[in-house]
Amino acid sequence: MSLAVTLSRAHEGIAAPQVMVEVHLSGGLPATSIVGVPEAAVREARDRVRVAIQSTAFEYPGRKVTVNLAPAELPKESGRFDLPIALGILAASGQVPREKLDDCEFLGELALSGSLRSVSGVLPALLRARARGRKVVVPRANAAEAALVSEVDVRVADSLAEVCRWLCGARASELLREQHGPKGGSCQGGPFLYQRSGLHKVD
Repeated sequence: MSLAVTLSRAHEGIAAPQVMVEVHLSGGLPATSIVGVPEAAVREARDRVRVAIQSTAFEYPGRKVTVNLAPAELPKESGRFDLPIALGILAASGQVPREKLDDCEFLGELALSGSLRSVSGVLPALLRARARGRKVVVPRANAAEAALVSEVDVRVADSLAEVCRWLCGARASELLREQHGPKGGSCQGGPFLYQRSGLHKVD
């Protein structure tokens, strides 16, 4: 089934409501659409996510990609959904294991290189995720803010590649990989563009 779901949080004061990112792949001419009443910055995620995935040496699906940010009536802004959108696309296309996404929430804007940029509203998002008993992955640039919340499993990363490597079960003790990998990567494929040893837990 070419459907994957990732979880994130909107930035709406202290509420930080949950956003479900649904990604579906289907036949037809290659195109990507994002629905769910997104703001302009979220619509621009189409290009950022596509280039970031390709820069990380994974393959962007040559199919029709539909991304739904639910609930539709919830205002959505900024690039905070880039990371969950990218992971949903990779999971729907079988390049990362979709079952590893179930108990995690993801926040992060992607640069075209695949690196992660900081987002606002991390603190309330962590508080809500803690109440649900979920892990949270945030950009390393948000590590100081994330460290303010106790009793929540927070992982910080520098890039999309690090997050994918973690989802694929890489050990933190594994050091630098080779800097070039085959296009069309997957967890079972060769080395990709991994910059560091992996995600680090914030205590």
